[in-house]
Amino acid sequence: MSVVVSPNPHRIGLGISLRVGAMLSLAIMQGLVKWVGEQGIPTFEMLFFRNFFGFVPLVIYIAATTGWSVLKTTRPMAHATRAGIGLVGMVCMFGAVQNLPLTEAAAFNFTTPIAMTALSALVLKEYVGPHRWAAVAVGFIGVLIMIKPAPGHFNAIGVLFAMGSVIGGAGASVTIRQIGATEKGATIVFYFTLAGTLLGAVGSLFGWKQPDLPTLALLISIGLTGGLAQILLTEALRAAPVGVVAPFDYTQLAWATAISIMVWNDLPGPLTLIGASIIAVSGGYILYRELKGGLAVSPPTAVDEDG
Repeated sequence: MSVVVSPNPHRIGLGISLRVGAMLSLAIMQGLVKWVGEQGIPTFEMLFFRNFFGFVPLVIYIAATTGWSVLKTTRPMAHATRAGIGLVGMVCMFGAVQNLPLTEAAAFNFTTPIAMTALSALVLKEYVGPHRWAAVAVGFIGVLIMIKPAPGHFNAIGVLFAMGSVIGGAGASVTIRQIGATEKGATIVFYFTLAGTLLGAVGSLFGWKQPDLPTLALLISIGLTGGLAQILLTEALRAAPVGVVAPFDYTQLAWATAISIMVWNDLPGPLTLIGASIIAVSGGYILYRELKGGLAVSPPTAVDEDG
């Protein structure tokens, strides 16, 4: 997505505020997913509500900014590929949130830049120097510390879902980089959201639980907060450079921790915090090296929040 960046310090402050707001929206969305999952709502039903009601803020945003001409595309198959990879990541994210403590599931999101680095080398054939490969190795150590791969402590299902979410998000980001030269961010988000709505609707045919009114309100809120997060991420990048706002992605961990404590009385363990800190440092270093090299790479942004 091309963005207009202003050096105005007030715009930079706005960009940071929008990025922090986006992280809060994502943390709330994941908390809602965890809660409705505990009420027995199937994953594909959640997927449907996430995307169908995600259209509400998205449609308002498109109408107010780009206009409907942005929906024109000559690359439908590229959008289908991006949507397929991203939806695998979103489904896995739902699974991770339901099987892991919220703080730990949020911390896994920070490994996406690490996975992107590896996929960029393997898929895009980009040169990845020893500094970034070292950061990938350090990030992997952080993951091992966080997941506690010891008998009696290893949550295999939750970790597999979390890693699937990371790989899906990274794969979606790489795909976006391939089609981003010709497709606008709003175009990519629209067709991804459409594909997610259709997949959720079809999947729900094989398993639907009629929600009561409070649960229905929470399901709708999943879509609204997810869609709002995408808009806030987009506007943050319009207000300030990625190198300024991207480090504030790590505030999502603070929001997730606060929600986890307030709702589930679940305090993150020391290994989770240590592992997440190592992952954050390695991901931040990868971002620094990419920006230093002039590469337009960032942690998950407005068009790849799904992973």
